[in-house]
Amino acid sequence: MIAYVTVGADDMIRAKRFYTAFLPALGFRLQEGPEGLSFVLPVPPGAAAALPDFYVKPTFDGRPASAGNGTMVAFEARAQHQVRDLHAAALAAGGTDEGAPGFRDAYGPRFFVGYLRDPQGNKIALFSSNPDEPGRDG
Repeated sequence: MIAYVTVGADDMIRAKRFYTAFLPALGFRLQEGPEGLSFVLPVPPGAAAALPDFYVKPTFDGRPASAGNGTMVAFEARAQHQVRDLHAAALAAGGTDEGAPGFRDAYGPRFFVGYLRDPQGNKIALFSSNPDEPGRDG
């Protein structure tokens, strides 16, 4: 099981604006501190931690942050309209479009996805595969 994912950022103000445009709508709560941004899912009393956490932090070595070639973090939305709405909100908050929300022939008939990059260049996917919604062929 993946416990957490961390991406680097040189400009925490831009990163915060971008990630708070969509992660709270997916249930993540922001915990901000001197070490950066921590987005965590709430844990009901007595329940196990809901993983993974998502962290946006300055680099530990002090060198500029860079996006990994081939690295992508995907966040699941509840419905196709939420993918569209959150993709638009993330773009308005400083993201860059890497693929408009929609179905992709290479994936299953219910996999609805939009791609973007955060202000640092990290690739992000927002997707839904809700079985109660029409699929690519329907």
